[in-house]
Parts: sequence; structure tokens; C-alpha cells
Amino acid sequence: MNKGLPVLLTMTILSGIALSSTFVSADTEVIDRVELTVPIACTMSGTGTTHTATLNPGTYSATSGSDYEAGIGKTTLTAICNDDNGFSIYAIGFTGNQYEGENHTKLVGTNTNGTIATKAYVSGDATSNWSMKLTKVTNPGSGDPITYNPENLTITTNYDNWIAVPATYTKVAQYKANTGSSTTDTTLGVKLETTYAAYIASNQAADTYVGQVKYTIVHPYNDDAPLFPQQATAGCINYFPNGNNVVGTMGCQSATDGNNTILLASNFSRTGYGFAGWSDKFDYTTNSAAHFYGPQETITVPEGTTANGLSLYAVWIPSAGSIQDSSKVSKLCGTGQGSLTTAPTDGTASLTSVSALTDQRDNQTYAIAKLADGNCWIIENLRLEAENTRSAEDIALSQGYVSSDVYGSFVGLADPEPSTNFAESATANSIYYSGSQEGTAYIDIGASNNPAYRMPRYNNTNTSSRDSYPTNYSAKMYSYGNSYTWSAAIADTTVHSNDSANTSSICPTNWGLPSSQNLAQIDTALGGTGTQSTSSSTPTGTEMSMRYRKYPNNFLISDYASSRSFGSSAGALNISSNRITPGTYLGTITYKYKQLFIRCTNKLAS
Repeated sequence: MNKGLPVLLTMTILSGIALSSTFVSADTEVIDRVELTVPIACTMSGTGTTHTATLNPGTYSATSGSDYEAGIGKTTLTAICNDDNGFSIYAIGFTGNQYEGENHTKLVGTNTNGTIATKAYVSGDATSNWSMKLTKVTNPGSGDPITYNPENLTITTNYDNWIAVPATYTKVAQYKANTGSSTTDTTLGVKLETTYAAYIASNQAADTYVGQVKYTIVHPYNDDAPLFPQQATAGCINYFPNGNNVVGTMGCQSATDGNNTILLASNFSRTGYGFAGWSDKFDYTTNSAAHFYGPQETITVPEGTTANGLSLYAVWIPSAGSIQDSSKVSKLCGTGQGSLTTAPTDGTASLTSVSALTDQRDNQTYAIAKLADGNCWIIENLRLEAENTRSAEDIALSQGYVSSDVYGSFVGLADPEPSTNFAESATANSIYYSGSQEGTAYIDIGASNNPAYRMPRYNNTNTSSRDSYPTNYSAKMYSYGNSYTWSAAIADTTVHSNDSANTSSICPTNWGLPSSQNLAQIDTALGGTGTQSTSSSTPTGTEMSMRYRKYPNNFLISDYASSRSFGSSAGALNISSNRITPGTYLGTITYKYKQLFIRCTNKLAS
């Protein structure tokens, strides 16, 4: 089947009537054209989906012995899909609205005297259990308008016999068309039956027990498993990766109903996707009731969290292309059709304000958004790693790269820990680097030399060393990105200590470090004064900090964020939980050696 094949209806009327010898014969042509596109659509339905049975203790739900053949109910599933690439069927067991874990797939009674475990029967096992198996319907019957062909339907190994109901979404069947053969079959309609059985132990408590299984069709056949809601732990905000092939872990963040809490930054990463924030709905792409939050946004913990916990899900945006593609960037960041909407400042922003692009230099994907100043920003910190040798092609992808060693040996890309480049000093608040062209450079890293108070550190490749529950600046966290000295930020191997600063940027082509004017613009757009300090303005510094950290702004409390160098000092944006300080806050040359986090913007203020 060719998806989206246009149906062309063409009507041609030709006439040639000779009126007289003084007129030239002419043809008149009328063409009507109708184009019809048929999208891919896949549906699944079931019959016999409600089952009730009464079983005496010590018996099976079968009439032909321990093989469960009769079962306690049989459901017929009908799947129809016009995707030539086939489809898969996934199953998950749950009780109520709880999906995660074995406990939620047991048959649950109304008292506390025990449950019926989800597992396959094992001869001699006297534990109450229930299980399932699937079979193909090889003769669907006549009279159905759909022609079903079970030839290419495969029941996943083990599910063709009695097996435990899965605790997470698990592929139980798949269909692949006969593409490439002489008898290509593009009729993707199948029927299969699923049967449930149970064994009731002699000591099983009298009660009514309820269990459910949900089936979901996805296509093409090798697509990712569907998502499902996750159950948080009581008194915790739990962060879930909410996607396939996500790396990183995050633990419980203690939370109490009604308290103000700063959400954690993300420790998850996913190849080909940008991280845009958190949502309280796992199906945020289609759920109109979903709320979106920025990492480190301040929220009032909702009622019920103390008793039941709060589940937050990573919001992933698939890459729309290369961040170096000027036409793609212009379209997304412009004002025409297909451009991003400007994110409002009242916290009601949706996915229409966000996209994602991939940096060709290292294949890192970043979420981008059009923020309140009307400019596109990368709403994640830059994660570009150090390399001493780069190809000419790589160099051309970034602004200001003039040689293959633009990163050099000293560019501020190192982790602020003792290493071959850094030696820890006994002096509080500092470490020293002795490899710069101008001698020892002082680099402030936090309140003391205690590692617990150092700046957050990025970790991309070694996910096992990321902190699952980051509570202080010792954390190795994905969202913080790399920290860069001023020399690295302007993509220059020379260390400038005068006013003739290099104005190039380590940001990707078409993007640059924001200037103090950019920071003033976004501060004003968010309701601030656009001046050096908003701590005493209306709204207060605390309120302004909360606005900066809301979705999709996503600014982090992470010491500093770099901006373009200007005048005799390097500008920066300082964000704490109760203060925003944009502009020329960093007032001395020595701060150019400070390691800062970087955000890039598409439009630079003049």
C-alpha cells in the first residue's frame, strides 16, 4: 500500500468545430483535479472484555487439568492498520490507575488478607496466581468486510503459552507485511485471542479480586513501547524519564503538601531529543490538562503529595534538524507560518513555544524556545566538550573558529575538581590554574573548598557517576552543562585582559552569547526593570527569579550564566532563589577566569 497516494480525477473536454473558412479551428480544454490523501490509521477493538468467575480454594480455572485450557475468560482482539511497515501490540497489567510494578498487576481484593500474584502456574506451586496467553485466530470467519491474514502475525515468545501478565508495557505480538515477496500482502488486519486463567490456593481469603490488562497498538512494528503513568512514593516528588532509550537516574525529592519547593534540574538525557522541562502528565503531548514546569521552577506542592507522592515526567522534544541550518532556524524563530509562538509569562506556556535542534559539532540536541523578549533561546545549558583537534568542517560550523586548536589546552572546559590542569588550594572559595599565559588565575567555585559546595558539574558519558538525588553543588548533573572560562566562551585560545575582547562565540553558527542588552530585554519582558539589580524592584527579586525559572525559560540556579564580554569586564546573569542580577554584575577582569554556564540566543540585541 502506498501511503498518501493522491487520487487524481481528470476530466478533459475537447472540441473542434469549423465555423467557416475564415476561422481557425481551436481546442478548448477543461481540467478538474481532485487530490485525496489518506493518512495512516490503526485501530484495535476487543470483544468479551469483561470476565467474572467463582473459583473454590484449591482449584484451577480449568476443566481439562492443570494446563488452564478453559481459563476464566477469553477476549478476541481485532487489529486493523494501514501502515505498510506493520504494527505491534503491547500489553500491561494494572489495578485501578496504578501501572508500575508487580504489586499493581496482582489481582487485588477489597480486604487486606492477601492478593493473587501475577505469574504463570508452576506444577507443585501452591501460591494463588493468575496468568495469560495469546493465540492467533487462523480462521476469522466469513461476512467481515475486512480480509484478515494471520500469516505474518507473530505472538511474542512465551506469550504463546501461559505466562505472567506483564508489569510494564511489553510487546506480545507483531505484524510485518510481506514486502519484497511476490505475494505482497498489505492487508494489515488480524485477530487474536487472549485467555486468562487462575489457580486459587486452599488458604486464599474469601473476597472479590479485580485485575486488568490494557492492550495498545503501535506502529510501525518496531516503534518504541507506549508510555504509561508511574506511581510516586508517598512524601516524594519522583521524576520519571518518560521515554525509551533515556539514560540517567533521579531519586526522591522530599515534599510536603502546601510547601514551596524548587524542582530539581534534569539528570536525564536522550539522544536526538531536547529536554524542555517537566510535566505532571505522562501523555502531555495529547493531554490538554497537562501542566509544564521548568527545572528548578518553584511550585507549591499539591495536596495529596504527602500521602501519595507527586509524579513528574520529562518533557522530550524530538530534533527538528540542525541548529546550524540557517533556513530551519529562521523559520522556527521568525514570525511566519510554522514559527514558534512566543512563550507567555503566566506559566500557561505549551509545547507550541518549544522545538529542538541538534548541534552538528557533537550531536547534542537542545530544546529551544521563543522567550518573552521575542528572541529564540537555547533553553538548556551548552554541553560542548573540549577537543584539541578539530576538522576544518567542524570549525566552519561554529563562529570565530580560526584554527584547529581553538579549544587549546586552557579554555575552561575542565571539571572544577583537582586534575592534571587544576590543583586545589587550601584557600577557601578557590582553586588555582597555573597554565594560563598570564600566570596563576583565580577561579571561584563556591562557598568553600568542601566538594559539597562546589558548582554543579556536567557529566555526559559516565551516567553512573551522575547523582540520582542532587541536593547540593557536588552533584554531577546533565542539565547544568559544561562551565567555561571567558576565553573559552569567546572561542579564543588567548587570554585577554584588556578591552579588545574577541567578539566571536563558542555558540553554534546562527547563535551567539547574549549581550547585556539581551538580558535587559528579557528581564523587562518578564516584568523587571532591566537594570543591574531587581531585588528591590516591583515585582520582588524572588518573584523575578521564579519567572526566570518557569517553563520554558528554564534558567537554572547554578552560580552564573555567561554572556558576551563588553567593556572592561565580562557580563553575566546571576540567578539565585531570591535575586536576579543581569548586566555588568561581574565588574573585574579576574572574573573572566571564572567558570560560567552558557546560554545561547539566536537574535543578538544591538
